[in-house]
Amino acid sequence: MTLAQHLLELRRRLMIAAIALVVGMIIAFIITGPVIELLTEPIRMVADNRGDNLAQLNFDTVTAPFDMRMRIAFAIGLLLSAPVWLWQLWAFLMPGLTRKEIRYTVGFMAAAVPLFFAGTVVGWFVLPHMVEIMATFAPEGTAQFYTASYYYDFVFKLLLVIGVSFVLPVFLVALNLAGVITGRGILKGWRAAVLIATLFAAVATPAADVVSMLLLGGILIVLFFAAAGVSMLFDRRRGRLQKDLLSEADA
Repeated sequence: MTLAQHLLELRRRLMIAAIALVVGMIIAFIITGPVIELLTEPIRMVADNRGDNLAQLNFDTVTAPFDMRMRIAFAIGLLLSAPVWLWQLWAFLMPGLTRKEIRYTVGFMAAAVPLFFAGTVVGWFVLPHMVEIMATFAPEGTAQFYTASYYYDFVFKLLLVIGVSFVLPVFLVALNLAGVITGRGILKGWRAAVLIATLFAAVATPAADVVSMLLLGGILIVLFFAAAGVSMLFDRRRGRLQKDLLSEADA
């Protein structure tokens, strides 16, 4: 294909992906009400603990309620339309990949996507504890009104960061497959990995919520050692293949 044909193909696939995203957003917009109910459950828990109505979600502008629904619709629509736009991206790139690269890419996606969603689930369980514990530091006699835009950004970034952190071990395995680093090389950095995982968990969770910090840090450490173990298995397999090839060459 010529460059112009590639650009036309890219435009066509982007249009299909955009249409799928819009359809997903329309579907998601219909269910934003129940989603907001779920997102604000930690705030209601804070209000129950206080025994008053001075802990609520606050919309500080005229358009804030609509803006929040649109942002939620975009995030959920992106997830709902993911099979379509991921396929369009894959179909555009696949003709330029070798069979080995296709196999590695499929394996990477098959591991990365479930881990990302597992990370968001962990983040979702950590969220209420974070909100509740942070609320305990409010002085007595004060109100806690959570600005809608800030609260949504806080929840979205928390889920996104923890989700991405769960995918990082897959990148280590990908680097191993690319020959950039060995499994033993990954394992040698276990002290730094434990320290980084602990610091990340401490930053991502409130200082007073030790249980959430240990849970998140422990999962990240387990994933790191799992990535090191898988990489060492790949190294051993490559070593056997190279030995067999040398033996055939000598014969």
